[in-house]
Amino acid sequence: MKRHPIGFIIGIVIILTSIMPLFSQVTQQAVMGAPKRSEGEGPFDRLIIRGGTLIDGTGAPPRGPVDIVIEKNRIVKIVNVGTPGRPISPERRPSGETHQIDAHGAWILPGFVDVHVHIADVNAGGDPSQSEMVKVPKAEYNYKLWLSHGITTVRGVPFGEMDWSLNERERSARNEITAPRMVSYHVPGSGSEWAGKPILTPSDARKWVRWAAKKGIDGIKLDAYRPEIMKALLDEGSRHGLGSIAHLRQTGVAQMNALDAARLGLGTVTHFYGIFEALYDDHDVQPWPVDMNYSDEQLRFSQVARQWNLIHTKGSETWSALIDEFLELNVILDPTMTAYITTRNVMAARRADWHTEYTLPSLWDFYTPNPTSHGSYYPDWTTWDEVAWKRFYRKWMDFIDDYKDAGGRVTVSSDAGFTYNLMGFSTIEEMELLQEAGFHPIEVIRGATLHGAEALFEPRGEPIQFGVVRPGLLADLVIVEENPIQNLKVLYGTGAIRLNNETGRAERVGGIRWTIKDGIVYDSKGLLADVRRMVEEQKRDRGINSLPTTRFQSYNR
Repeated sequence: MKRHPIGFIIGIVIILTSIMPLFSQVTQQAVMGAPKRSEGEGPFDRLIIRGGTLIDGTGAPPRGPVDIVIEKNRIVKIVNVGTPGRPISPERRPSGETHQIDAHGAWILPGFVDVHVHIADVNAGGDPSQSEMVKVPKAEYNYKLWLSHGITTVRGVPFGEMDWSLNERERSARNEITAPRMVSYHVPGSGSEWAGKPILTPSDARKWVRWAAKKGIDGIKLDAYRPEIMKALLDEGSRHGLGSIAHLRQTGVAQMNALDAARLGLGTVTHFYGIFEALYDDHDVQPWPVDMNYSDEQLRFSQVARQWNLIHTKGSETWSALIDEFLELNVILDPTMTAYITTRNVMAARRADWHTEYTLPSLWDFYTPNPTSHGSYYPDWTTWDEVAWKRFYRKWMDFIDDYKDAGGRVTVSSDAGFTYNLMGFSTIEEMELLQEAGFHPIEVIRGATLHGAEALFEPRGEPIQFGVVRPGLLADLVIVEENPIQNLKVLYGTGAIRLNNETGRAERVGGIRWTIKDGIVYDSKGLLADVRRMVEEQKRDRGINSLPTTRFQSYNR
């Protein structure tokens, strides 16, 4: 048998590792597309929302009472109709409505934009015995969780298989289904017609971008590719008006950190990958333990947090220089802090209020610790790990907040469907985490609306069409009967718990009342009721009454 030198073997492994993300990973979409729309009223010839307090998404303070006039799917007029605490004069109010919503005492916001989502369908792990574990069998489940939480636009990175995703996007655009507006980004090398063709050269990268642009994708979801490949993907994407977002995972970050990618034209850095590596103080790469293996989910995520004390400190020259260059390059940060929330307090994440009624048993099965599944809970998470992640979060939050304070844009997203994160609820949780980082709730809402819209429209060279409550823009709105500035928790589908001083009993208050997309009015609480029915149906099919929160099934060995 011919023996190869160890250096040759290592070289082959490195090459294969670098190109694997450039192959299509999904050949078949397991999740069922949404049924024909039966929910929602409108759009109306002239809808008037009356008497609400407006938070317009620009960062301006709330104002009201206002009446908002919508014709078909466009906002045409916003009228200040009175003074707070005083009766409204009828002569100040617009008339001629064909439908109206009484929003007196309520708050009106732009529809939320979640810029990092997936349709949670098939187990992402490498164990063949687990490869057909369907997390969420019906896309309708995702869509109604999103809409019920005021999320009127989502960016899939990706939603799923390319043709399936683009078809669902078009169905949503025509309002044939009950779903948010969908923006479809895809991974280089994906697409059923491209499957199996590796991208080995800059020429290959450009060919895929041109092909995918003709297919109609909206943007590119990138990894930490070799510099020449990354440059080709970003340059060709820009030529075709495609947006870009990158998860600069640790397998490639040594050759492509966040600053490297931004200098090549990257639009959005998602997660934290590549940012900490651009701030290292006394290292060029992370000093991995001797038993490190990135394919081990436990090691992968426990070691990430050990970067917290490797970076230049807040306010240092390097820290400030990175912020300044990101600003100059117009980089958008998309933290997805909620995607990792389990790492710092698994008990809270596993026992969140919403799991009982809103988490599918199939999704709960996926969350259960399984060493072969990316996104299930970790096999042996310790207090040491949680403490490290809490320290990591503090540094991460400090950077995000400083970037925002310097004028940088920070968006809101969830990357839900992993480690006890649930669609819709996790987007609101991300808002709370941004407030913890130092954002005022008005700044949080701006990130979830205006800045999210800008991230989607700027690559196209087009002005925003939603994200702000403004005459001329699309009628994407949220109406909530409690003040979200006072308490962001009122945006959760489960609301917030408040003591009623008159009755002496604790009550749940809040939850979004109406979500309006394209002028179509959805009863948010009705959508949540539909989700509860889906969950109960799956429980009945399995012959169970509740999620197995205190016992765990074994995984297939």
